[in-house]
Amino acid sequence: MFSEFHWTFLSHGSKLSSFRNHMVEASNSDFAALCTMLDQYLDEVAGGKKNREGYLSHNKREDLQAVILAYDGLVPVACAGLKYYDDITAEVKRVFVKPEYRQLGIGESLLWQLENYARKNSFSTLILETGAPLVAAMKIYEKIGYQEIDRYGPYKDLAASICLQKKL
Repeated sequence: MFSEFHWTFLSHGSKLSSFRNHMVEASNSDFAALCTMLDQYLDEVAGGKKNREGYLSHNKREDLQAVILAYDGLVPVACAGLKYYDDITAEVKRVFVKPEYRQLGIGESLLWQLENYARKNSFSTLILETGAPLVAAMKIYEKIGYQEIDRYGPYKDLAASICLQKKL
């Protein structure tokens, strides 16, 4: 199903870091902690939780069928998940990298692993929802081949949503 993936490189502070990606259950406590940080970040970007009320029901951890975490040693530093949308499409959800670990390629690595997982499970398309304030995320998605599409499903009437798709 999924093999653990390791990589090593020099981080911003010229410190040698060793990272590993690991598939976990959506109920994993490290994933829960990273999702809490993600929600706090999104609340800040959106100007408060009240401004995200239309999105909260679409981002439940228990709805995810695949979750990958990145660890720096024993410390969880990033996450990404998949929600099965239909027989050929999976939705990328809950992508987050702790601020001090951004711009190190960790987010891309998680997305690459999710794409491989999706292919192995017979999905031909990945979709996701994001927003204009998430500039760094948008750049990564564009860089790895996601293209903007019409808003879909629960996001059709949420004007602040930007929806993307990648054919695998």
